[in-house]
Amino acid sequence: MDRTRLTGSPGSTVLVTGATGFVGCTLCPLLTERGLHVIAGRRTPGPLPPGAAAARQLGELAQPPSAAALAKALTGVDSVVHLAGRAHVMRDHAIDPEQVFFATNAQATEHLALAAARASVRRLIFISSIKVNGESTDGRAAFRASDPPAPQDAYGRSKLAAEQTLRRISADTGLEVVIIRPPLLHGPGVKGNLPRLLRLIDLGLPLPFAAIDNRRSLLANTNLCDLIAHCLHHPAAAGETFLAADTEALSTPDLIRLLAAGLHKSARLVPLPPAMLHGMATLTGQQAAIQRLTGSLLIDSRATDQRLGWTPGMTSEISLHQTAAAWASSLKKS
Repeated sequence: MDRTRLTGSPGSTVLVTGATGFVGCTLCPLLTERGLHVIAGRRTPGPLPPGAAAARQLGELAQPPSAAALAKALTGVDSVVHLAGRAHVMRDHAIDPEQVFFATNAQATEHLALAAARASVRRLIFISSIKVNGESTDGRAAFRASDPPAPQDAYGRSKLAAEQTLRRISADTGLEVVIIRPPLLHGPGVKGNLPRLLRLIDLGLPLPFAAIDNRRSLLANTNLCDLIAHCLHHPAAAGETFLAADTEALSTPDLIRLLAAGLHKSARLVPLPPAMLHGMATLTGQQAAIQRLTGSLLIDSRATDQRLGWTPGMTSEISLHQTAAAWASSLKKS
């Protein structure tokens, strides 16, 4: 492999884990369009995901993997984008969630990074989470990458552990590591809380959030993928941790209105005092969900913009409209 070739430049080879997931299905075609040779790193055999030129088997990275198999999978690879992992789970039924998150998100990342370093991979981009910073910016300034980490749950702690391991491996081996901590993602095909909210809007149910005056930073999936592509080739990205968000932060009522517009429906927002919402949440065990809908989480991404010269190209409004339209279309097909 030509080590003088810039990582992420046209013709270079990028291995993407989690290529069949929400981010991967957008990232792989984008990288291919920009002239990169994309390989899907798979845990098990399966169909080739969109945008990938080939697939290689990585096995179960959470377990001590076969060194020979990983070396073969990483042969000729210039850079790795590590998307795969265990996502935040609203209702976790694992007996020991901390251990499961740690194995899947931290140990698997360590195994992959060590193998990448041995295979002379130049750069590894790790998609972490803003939950490493914390859960809320109520009463404080917006999160910055330089803030002390303050994860509040097993998922956030596992992502922090992965980040710390990657920095150690980078210092020991010279592997260039780039860490990105995104907030809530949106875009066609998104899973999790946004489809649940879309369902409530589609049913025409009154939503008691008209009196909420919060602000939350979100990130369009296309913006995240563009940032990843940027980090693959930018020399100033190596060794850095980046926060990213769409240009505009939204209140919960704004978010609901934009999703409703994408469904061509009216948002049925009604005012209910926040104290009453939190009281009802306590009675029903929905405190975390209500906190996300009523609290603020703001991201200061100026350092990312300044260091990389990168700004998000997709607006929240357009992406949320597309999210809602794609969700409605999927209902018609099912």
